[in-house]
Amino acid sequence: MNKVAWIFPGQASQYVGMASDLHSDFQQAGELFNRAEEVLGFDLKEVCFNGPNQVLVQTRYTQPAIFVHSCILNSILKEKGLKKDFVAGHSLGEYSALVSSGALNFESALEAVKYRSQFMQEACDENKGTMAAVMGMELEEVQQVLEKVEGATSANYNSPGQVAISGEVEAVQKASEALLSAGAKRVIPLRVGGAYHSALMEPAREKMEQVLENLNFSRFSVPVIANVSAEAVTDEDTMRQMLSRQITSPVLWYPSLRKMVELGVNTFIEVGPGKVLQGLVKRSFPPKGDEPLSEEKLRALGVDRSEDLEALE
Repeated sequence: MNKVAWIFPGQASQYVGMASDLHSDFQQAGELFNRAEEVLGFDLKEVCFNGPNQVLVQTRYTQPAIFVHSCILNSILKEKGLKKDFVAGHSLGEYSALVSSGALNFESALEAVKYRSQFMQEACDENKGTMAAVMGMELEEVQQVLEKVEGATSANYNSPGQVAISGEVEAVQKASEALLSAGAKRVIPLRVGGAYHSALMEPAREKMEQVLENLNFSRFSVPVIANVSAEAVTDEDTMRQMLSRQITSPVLWYPSLRKMVELGVNTFIEVGPGKVLQGLVKRSFPPKGDEPLSEEKLRALGVDRSEDLEALE
């Protein structure tokens, strides 16, 4: 059962100059940037190509930039005839995955991303929060500690022994101390704009409800492995619920990878800027004789051992 999954990154994959090489080499890039400008009302490629970084890292620019970059690559891979059996996206990347699956068209998904970024920025401004990466503890262990700390919650389960927590600033600081006392190897504060995937994002989730209700879905050509459930989804009603819940719920990325391996996936192709998700695949499935992914296949994908801790939103 040799199956392929295309995986799409979320925030923290952006960089100044992103997609400029694609724009030079592939006409799909120019076409999609032009279509994006009509939806967004500004020239996204100018921000992607020239920044500056302090502008690109703003959520209202970051989310569309990563989405469009991923969609350009998706279009190129599709034109070249590469196949896929499943798709999955890390948080924001779920919208790119839905375009790849055929469930959403580019414009509809980008408009949803536009509102999502706006609503999440507003929630960050209203409710100051932060995040931290917990190293050396599994999700269940982290959750046991967090049950005793009000205002902090698990936000991402990225790979074995790597869990992100999110919440109010003081609560995350208190939780960090408690987690270290409970046996965490390290707890690393993250440079993020807010408490993503926590209850502090509830205002954004509520505002997104109407946007998601108005999304027009088409037939899924391949299943999407949802962040919230780590299960395969092929119907629009369930997907709407998943897109809403993921704003305030943990991203179950490692369980999603495991699910795809259980379904026969032995090749993951990251479709987007950077190699954040490749790093997570590498840590999730190290090259051992009985592991589902071979060392040769991982090397062929260019997977490295870098610590991509801020692959969070």
